[in-house]
Amino acid sequence: MEPIMLNNGVELPRLGLGVFQTPPDETRDAVNAALSTGYRHIDTAAAYGNERQVGEAVHHSDLNRSEVFLETKIWISDYGYDETLHGFEKSARKLGVDQIDLLILHQALPSAFERTLEAYRALETLLADGKVRAIGVSNFMVEHLTKLLNVATVVPAVNQIECHPYFPQPAVQVFNAEHGIVTQAWSPIGGITFYRDGSQGSTLDDPVIGGIAETHDKTPAQVMLRWGLQHGRSVIPKSTKPSRIAENFDVFDFELSPDELTAIDGLDTGHRGGPEPDAVTLEGFGRTIPED
Repeated sequence: MEPIMLNNGVELPRLGLGVFQTPPDETRDAVNAALSTGYRHIDTAAAYGNERQVGEAVHHSDLNRSEVFLETKIWISDYGYDETLHGFEKSARKLGVDQIDLLILHQALPSAFERTLEAYRALETLLADGKVRAIGVSNFMVEHLTKLLNVATVVPAVNQIECHPYFPQPAVQVFNAEHGIVTQAWSPIGGITFYRDGSQGSTLDDPVIGGIAETHDKTPAQVMLRWGLQHGRSVIPKSTKPSRIAENFDVFDFELSPDELTAIDGLDTGHRGGPEPDAVTLEGFGRTIPED
């Protein structure tokens, strides 16, 4: 698995394990299973409430700390320069590390964008001080990125966005690519239920994806991950089942044809599964991130 070279020269393992909505008591086992399978990239977040269990699994494994790429996110409640510096300290303490490989802002905060900019300025300070190896953002749309780049001294290395066959967000991906920002896909296998063509459906049941999967003797999930990888994205599928964790990693022994990639590209519904970025406010989404 060739890593992705970030815009500051840091290497990012292109396939990682996501632990969104994974209960703390299940997180340790999921990360253990992933590391045993061969994953070397774990994505968590302060708001997930499971950073401590991620750190425990990494430290209790047979791997050196340098072999595992740890990524986490600052929640909007900790935006602001000093607040974000403290948010880093909380996350580092829970993960049990002195340095975080990739630290990103979890959401844009359009209703208080100055706080977002101050939070990013704190990330730049942490990068300059060597406390993080790379910095980035998540769920930033083109307008948010444009405002950020107008004042930032460091271009984000990564923009983690909802990205799967039913909602690939091509305009955001193009903007990312034009500015040397890696697109990282959360929900890369479309784990959210969607309504498409007037009916309830899932990417896992899509006939186009299913037909391609049959051709390659792979599962629909594997095809979607391969689609993301071949388009140059970082992908972070989530699962707590060891068999699924292993299945999601087994995507490096086949290749989709240009026609197959195009067919999957054509499944875009334009319908977002996650929250609308402009709807994210402190009033609606703010919550205290515990110290420990």
